[in-house]
Amino acid sequence: MPTIDPRAREAIRGLTAYQPGTPIEDVQRALKLSSVIKLASNENALGPSPKALAALRRAAGSLHRYPDSTCRAQRAALAKKLKVEPTSLIFGNGSDELIVLALRAFVDPGEQVVVAAPTFLIYELQARACGASVTVVPLKDYRYDLAAMKAAVSPHTKLVFIANPDNPTGSYVTRRELDAFLRGLPAQTIVFMDEAYYEFVGAADYPQTLRQAADRPLIVTRTFSKAYGLAGLRIGYGIAQPSLIAAMEAVREPFNVNSLAQAAAAAALEDGAFLAKTRRTTDEGRRYLSKEFDRLKLRYVPSAANFILIQLGPGAPAVVQALLRRGVIVREMSGWKLSGCIRVTVGTMAENRRFVAALKHTLAR
Repeated sequence: MPTIDPRAREAIRGLTAYQPGTPIEDVQRALKLSSVIKLASNENALGPSPKALAALRRAAGSLHRYPDSTCRAQRAALAKKLKVEPTSLIFGNGSDELIVLALRAFVDPGEQVVVAAPTFLIYELQARACGASVTVVPLKDYRYDLAAMKAAVSPHTKLVFIANPDNPTGSYVTRRELDAFLRGLPAQTIVFMDEAYYEFVGAADYPQTLRQAADRPLIVTRTFSKAYGLAGLRIGYGIAQPSLIAAMEAVREPFNVNSLAQAAAAAALEDGAFLAKTRRTTDEGRRYLSKEFDRLKLRYVPSAANFILIQLGPGAPAVVQALLRRGVIVREMSGWKLSGCIRVTVGTMAENRRFVAALKHTLAR
């Protein structure tokens, strides 16, 4: 990758661009494989809802028109589903864009942003890009250390990012932990709760944040990329007090969510049967993989999401390459400073079994 031009803003000169998972087509072409499965990017193994696909076909005839900049249909449907006011919602080009909008709306250069590590890389990357002073708080036993993050909050802290469940560990913050964290925070500090994997969580002590977002500076974001299977269309949404939403709307580009994404998301919301099937598939696959890892005596982090972080030790990069040669793409985690770890997405049962067979073959060598 070319070096950054010296005329670029000082805040971005030391940044490294986010590296996405390897596409299936690249592996097929490079290794001349006819069959490749991708378990690297936490995508929905079932694909999109059939109702979403049908909506896409209907919407394709109107591509010469600009999309509805207000996402009116999705706003109305979500407001009803979530029991919130329409003015409490904002839509983005994936929930990733909402991270950028929150930073753009609330953080001046030099103001403090608190993030965990390792967690979703975009929080720190985009905070530094906007010139924020970033305080990084390490995880504790692969879980968010909210007590330490709260201790890091100062009168200059504008945003705190919390991924729940966390990516890449799959661990989650409990209701009690979050309540203790929110209690007594400075009035100027906004908490950004990234709930991209919300639909996969079945734990009884997982916090239901929408009630809290109604009466405190709390932004909750979710996405259609994961459980709804629309990663390729890029649409996510945020819920917060109308005044916070208004600030983010002020810096949002018009037409940021394309018309196909809007149509598919509205249809996906109506397909409760598909969402239930996704949850069953993920639960079954997560249990299967966990049992297989136990049999192999591998250390892994119990996950509330649709992926599992596995600790393999120094040989992890070689394992990833060996799996790749057998047509299985997983994520090597040194980019998250998790050397010796890989992350595997829960796939269909056929994909899970293929991964386990390939892993056993690789580890036995």
